[in-house]
Amino acid sequence: MIWSPNRTHFGGSCAARTSTLTTLRGSIERIEAHGDAYTPGRVALGHADADATLQGGLAVGAVHEVFAEAGRQSAAATGFVAGLAGRAAARRPLVWVRQDFTEIETGALSMSGLAELGLDPRLLVTVHAADVDTALRTAADAFACDALGAVVLEVWGEARPLDLVASRKLTLAAQASGVTGLLLRLAAEPSPSTAETRWIVRAAHSPPAPLGPAASLMPAASLGPAAPWSAWGAPVFDAELVRNRHGPVGRWIMEWKCDECLFSKPAAYPQPVAAAPAHRPYQTSALAQQRHAS
Repeated sequence: MIWSPNRTHFGGSCAARTSTLTTLRGSIERIEAHGDAYTPGRVALGHADADATLQGGLAVGAVHEVFAEAGRQSAAATGFVAGLAGRAAARRPLVWVRQDFTEIETGALSMSGLAELGLDPRLLVTVHAADVDTALRTAADAFACDALGAVVLEVWGEARPLDLVASRKLTLAAQASGVTGLLLRLAAEPSPSTAETRWIVRAAHSPPAPLGPAASLMPAASLGPAAPWSAWGAPVFDAELVRNRHGPVGRWIMEWKCDECLFSKPAAYPQPVAAAPAHRPYQTSALAQQRHAS
């Protein structure tokens, strides 16, 4: 267990405090030296401009932060993190650690909603933590399992235990196992950390999508006057990269393609075209058509 129940480091005599400070400085120097030498692999997100800025895609085996305001932006950030996790995990298991207070504020994760995004709910393990300290310990334990593809740590508000030291420990754990870490911070302000990237995510306008092939066979009178463009469009995010340890930053409108499970530039003029085939064995074609028609 990497988290000490005693967070008081500066008690005792002056000599003891000096010794503690010397030890901490040495530890920080070793951590930073190790971090600078570490070269992570990358997975393409699919959005050409974002991938170019990230020098090929999102770094795997590293920690990334996603911030969002409370309210409707929290839903957008959750969807964005789910997309990042889907790309980073590469069909390996995903552990999602949630603070109990987060679920009270935003509601439970929807397995059917994740399936709509193109993720396999069978590969997701959700863990509920009573407080931030428990969530950190749980995430640290999950990082130790190199069979996982990603770990999402979702924390609400200003979490004092999630400080720079805790961030460094998570970063080292991610580097050691190769598991990608995604910190979802809702109703919180960014603070110093060792995260590879930091994003601020907002909801963007999603044009309505055309109905799928199943609905196109139905009589026009039964669909109503607005039927040709009444289906929900693809999720679209206003994603701002405000920290990038190894390159520039940027801001893009990113559309999540549910069938292909990747991000892309949103189409300026969406047209009723058939979705590209994708390997999604857990979801039948009939369910896919139902989603387009709903």
